[in-house]
Amino acid sequence: MSGGPLIRRLWHARRHPSLAIGAGLTALVLLAALVAMIWTPYPVDGVDATARLGGPGLAHPLGTDHFGRDVLSLILAGARTSVAVGLVAVGLGLGLGVPLGLIAALTRVPLVDAGVGRLADLIFAFPAVLSAVLITAIHGPGAVNVIVAVGIFNIAVFARVARGAAIGVAAQPFVIAARAMGRRGFSTAMVHVLPNIAGILIVQATIQFAVAILAEAGLSYLGLGVQPPQPSWGKMLADSQTFMFAAPLQAVFPGLAIMLSVLGLNLLGDGLRDTLDPRLKILRTA
Repeated sequence: MSGGPLIRRLWHARRHPSLAIGAGLTALVLLAALVAMIWTPYPVDGVDATARLGGPGLAHPLGTDHFGRDVLSLILAGARTSVAVGLVAVGLGLGLGVPLGLIAALTRVPLVDAGVGRLADLIFAFPAVLSAVLITAIHGPGAVNVIVAVGIFNIAVFARVARGAAIGVAAQPFVIAARAMGRRGFSTAMVHVLPNIAGILIVQATIQFAVAILAEAGLSYLGLGVQPPQPSWGKMLADSQTFMFAAPLQAVFPGLAIMLSVLGLNLLGDGLRDTLDPRLKILRTA
């Protein structure tokens, strides 16, 4: 499947329910992150002791936290943090994992293939959250350590996915014919293999994006991720525990933000999978 048919198939599938809902929720999160880069209703570090734990109102649509900060501003800034962590972590996985997977699948050198496979097994032995805990224990908490931990885990994920998909494509007659005509490995990978596994990689990217958001929120909740004064949905949840009965909405809004972000990405991935692999659609309707 080349780039043109892939784009046309995505365009024609825009009415797919899961794809439409997932794309809408994901676009909402991305829009919130973009808006937060240039504007928030109030400064995220603006403290107003007279407005502590205020409920939703005209001045503060989502209320204020225990420092008197505007919750809507914190939610928007938290979206910026989550999207930044997700984009960098997924980009790291794609940028390093996909080439490793293609090399393992196309070089036809058993030692190289086995080496990539064992490296992936070693990384899988340490899940992203556990790796982040180990890294923060050595270097201290911070967003960079979360990105590194999730990114390293993503490298193994994309290497495995790219290798498996590339092996199937490399056995197709058009790839064999290209090799017989003298095309080298890099040219074959870029022209014939990569465009035909792009759909699988896109679907996997949405899944890993959701994993990165959950990992960042979970680690920030534990105090190992993003540090104050940088806002984070996970940190907002942790702070809300103390005031659960006095101001329960403090936990509702960041929790909803995390839930809708992950739900949107999962629905988007599910819709893309149905769109880019017609065989799944046939099996589901059979």
